[in-house]
Amino acid sequence: MNSRFLMTLQVVVVGPQKIGAVPHGVRVTAPIASGQFEGPRLRGKVVSASGDWTLLRADGVLELDLRLTLETDDGALIDMRSFGLRHGPPDVIAALARGEKVDPSTYYFRTAPRFETGHSKYAFLNRLLAVATGDRRPEGPIYTIDEIL
Repeated sequence: MNSRFLMTLQVVVVGPQKIGAVPHGVRVTAPIASGQFEGPRLRGKVVSASGDWTLLRADGVLELDLRLTLETDDGALIDMRSFGLRHGPPDVIAALARGEKVDPSTYYFRTAPRFETGHSKYAFLNRLLAVATGDRRPEGPIYTIDEIL
């Protein structure tokens, strides 16, 4: 399977809201205050009305449901939704929970972004599938997103 780099996305997470134990695990919502993205065909900022809904399952896997509005540097709006999973050795996950910087190769952090836009310049996003690798940082994750060709 071939792919090509689409963009790097960095988001700033603020004030996680701990909903607590729910039927399928422990739910936390994390508002996204800001962010930026850049690639060869698009760049811009993350609109603050965005967030990440996480569910920590009993098996230790964190389900990620990221929902963002991206605004390109020329004013186009793009809806981005991305579902993914993060897991790894207990000591690595504990270090992430403490806010430490951890080598992303030591844990699994993958998502599948999907895009929607009404702007003709970025309509190519409506017709592609993408995969992302994540790097969890104390201020928020960084995603490297590749388009599947």
